[in-house]
Amino acid sequence: MSTETQAKTDRSALTTGDRLVRVGAVVFFIGALATLVTVAPLFLHTAPFPSVAYLICMLMGVGFLIAGAGVLLGIAEQRRAVRA
Repeated sequence: MSTETQAKTDRSALTTGDRLVRVGAVVFFIGALATLVTVAPLFLHTAPFPSVAYLICMLMGVGFLIAGAGVLLGIAEQRRAVRA
């Protein structure tokens, strides 16, 4: 394997892996925000939110998995490009 890196011809073009990482980050931050909102009543001594709010918190893990899949897909795309 060569130690030289090949320059990408169009740096502004997003690959599928890049898009998945961005979507995963957005979904992760929505889940993180939902987690903060659902934990707030514990500290404010108010009534807890319904169960649906806690299900939205699961988006944090889903976003992490989507972003991880994007990273792995990006690695696979770069390895294919190097081999070609």
